[in-house]
Amino acid sequence: MHYRPMTIEDYDAAVALWLSTEGVRLRDADSREGVARYLQRNPGLSFVAEVEGSVVGTIMSGHDSHRGFIQHLAVAASHRNMGVGSQLVALCLEALKNEGIQKSHLMILVENEAGKRFWSNLGWEFRTDIALYSFINGGGPNA
Repeated sequence: MHYRPMTIEDYDAAVALWLSTEGVRLRDADSREGVARYLQRNPGLSFVAEVEGSVVGTIMSGHDSHRGFIQHLAVAASHRNMGVGSQLVALCLEALKNEGIQKSHLMILVENEAGKRFWSNLGWEFRTDIALYSFINGGGPNA
């Protein structure tokens, strides 16, 4: 297993993985251009896991200089329960820490039971004291 920073050259393989991963939903912001902008604004904070040149895991992270945000953790079914997801999370958290970010957030779909278990097992806490509101400039209700 080889871990390295994600680049836009990983986009097609990442999208294929995301589309095959239950609990991952793609939106307009996940276009090639959107991901390229995200990676450019957050260099060295997103990672892929590879086996023999094939992407088997992804995670994206960034920050607003105050809080970190983690997105699109996905591991190929063939490589789950091998520590790949945990290692990808650790890489992101270390990279965010190096940027001075001490606290991070993530969002998962309400019906993603496997995701809830995974993040809870890593020590992440489910928050009941905040509510998330979203607004899409120029987009549809789920853009």
